[in-house]
Amino acid sequence: MPHSRRLDRSRPNAPVAPVTDSAKSQRPPSTIQPVSARSPLRTRASVTAGRVSAWLSRRAGLGHGGVIGGRVTLALDPHALKTLGRERTVVLVTGTNGKTTTALMITRALEALAEVAANSDGANMPDGILAALAARPDAPYAVLEVDETYLPWVAEQLDPAVLVLLNLSRDQLDRVGEVRSTERDLRAAIAAHPGTTIVANCDDVLVTSAATAAAKPPLWVGTGRRWTGDSTACPRCDGRIASTKEHWSCPCGLARPEPTWTLDGDLVDTPGGRQVDLDLRLPGDANRANAAFALAAAHRLGVPPHTAAARLRTITDIGGRYRTIRRSRHSVRLMLAKNPAGWVETLRVLDEDTPVVVAVNAQEADGRDLSWLWDVHFERLRGRQVVVTGERGADLAVRLCYAEVAHWAEPDPVAAIDALPPGGVELVANYTAFRDLVGRLPGA
Repeated sequence: MPHSRRLDRSRPNAPVAPVTDSAKSQRPPSTIQPVSARSPLRTRASVTAGRVSAWLSRRAGLGHGGVIGGRVTLALDPHALKTLGRERTVVLVTGTNGKTTTALMITRALEALAEVAANSDGANMPDGILAALAARPDAPYAVLEVDETYLPWVAEQLDPAVLVLLNLSRDQLDRVGEVRSTERDLRAAIAAHPGTTIVANCDDVLVTSAATAAAKPPLWVGTGRRWTGDSTACPRCDGRIASTKEHWSCPCGLARPEPTWTLDGDLVDTPGGRQVDLDLRLPGDANRANAAFALAAAHRLGVPPHTAAARLRTITDIGGRYRTIRRSRHSVRLMLAKNPAGWVETLRVLDEDTPVVVAVNAQEADGRDLSWLWDVHFERLRGRQVVVTGERGADLAVRLCYAEVAHWAEPDPVAAIDALPPGGVELVANYTAFRDLVGRLPGA
């Protein structure tokens, strides 16, 4: 396992420079930092070709270029990811919900030690992961969120020092498949990497089952949040999981481990018996839970919990999520929700007196199957002013009718905002709908 650098305690709370690609996107590939000269010629050439492709994509207004750049690089050099990951301390973050937020939190904490390569734009498949490593070739740390279906392959390429397992629940059934199959794949991947430290959610039955395959004891994190909806049956023996408020177990012996890191309201209890006050600027219990995982992972690599928590307080939005922007007569708060578990958390933090615009697409990145709409408790929106929009607004409208939520439809999301009375607006969108809106709304 790569050896991590020690913390520079003389500047524990140094200002954190924002990580953006805006400046890079405006300059030609020849001026972008080259891949380390220690890399093989084929890798350097393939990365250069990928960067040219990404730059052309940005210039043509087709996107940020991370995916196409990584795709071209991997096509020319299938071993590029392994090559670019060498001599780095790698942290992988996976799970159904919270990957982008937790990865950004860990990145912010580790920046107290040195530069960090990260896919902060949420491009969490191999193409985006490779592009993130290529963009920061000399960064000694890499924090990468990974789509759970690609985790086994990515882990094989990068041999991570730390793997963070957040949660597992239904998501994009047409692409990801049945969640218990995902658990088995993760369990096998963990068993194949005995040197990796596992930071895992002991409140999630499926995550616990996967993490117990680790060669050394995992760092268990307890957040008090229940993840039993998709694991009423044991993933090991198919027996019934008995669950109480603070414990779960199966007769076969699989049971909730005792956590070494525990979230208690806004406080995190650490293994040393001390408490850390999070005081985050991000809303909701889910983000406090993400922060507990981030503190545990960062501490494993040498960042004291209080130092990490101080750096987490500088985060005000996640790729535009939770940001409030002004548009003409409206103050719009941007929210992202991609699957039933994510919608549960989003609906909890919406302002009860504020109109809601809900945008839903079903492109490849979202998952074509929209059956997940029926697992979301949209009944929480009853009595509010609701506008449905997006490419699959009609499907959403049908679901809201059955939820007895009064609403009206506007095909264009921006027009939906403009049609509302002056004041605050809560805008909730799934992945591609959110991405498209951020591109269209100034200030987002």
